[in-house]
Amino acid sequence: VSVSGTQKQAVQDTIDAIVKYVEEKKQIAKYAASLIEPGDFVYVDAGSSTEYLVEYIEERDASYVTNSMSHALRLAGKGMKVSILGGNVKGTTEAVVGADAMETLRRYHFTRGFWGADGIRKKEGCTTPEMEEAAVKRLSMKQTRECYVLCDGSKFGKIAQVTFAELADVTVITAGLKDKKYKKYENIVEVEDI
Repeated sequence: VSVSGTQKQAVQDTIDAIVKYVEEKKQIAKYAASLIEPGDFVYVDAGSSTEYLVEYIEERDASYVTNSMSHALRLAGKGMKVSILGGNVKGTTEAVVGADAMETLRRYHFTRGFWGADGIRKKEGCTTPEMEEAAVKRLSMKQTRECYVLCDGSKFGKIAQVTFAELADVTVITAGLKDKKYKKYENIVEVEDI
C-alpha cells in the first residue's frame, strides 16, 4: 500500500489531536457543555474536541443529534435523547457523511451546535482536511442558531484543505491561545480551568 506524504501528515495530525493538548481540550469541553440549556436541540460534530464535550455533557432536558457513531453511543449510554445521522461512515474518523446525512440535516433546526476544526486563520476561516466532512459541517452550521467551534490554541494559524465556516460567523471556544493577534476578536472565547 502506497501512502503519500499528505496522507502521512494527516494521520500524524490526527494522532497529535488525540494525544496532545488534552488539558486544553478538557477546559474547552467543560465550558462548552455548560452552555447547553434545558430544551436545547443540539448538534454535535464528529471529532476529538467534541469527544471531550460529550464526556462533560450533563443536560438531560435537551435533544442531541450527531454524525459520530461513537458520540451517539456515549450520549445514549448517559441516558441522553440522541439521534445519529444516516449515511456513509468514514473509516478513519467514524463520521457519517454523504447525501443521506445532508438530506436529514436539511430538516433540522438546531438551537446550538459544536464543531471541531483542524485549522483556523482569519482569511481562510475554519478548515478541515476532508471535503465530505466539510460539507456536513457547513450544512449543519447553516441549520444552527448558535455555532461554536471548539479548538485548542495550536490550531490557530494553521490551514487544512477545505473551509467550512468563516471566522466571523462562529464563536470559537479555545484554551492555550498563544497567537496574540487572535486575542482581540470578540467571537473568540479563551477559557481557563473552570
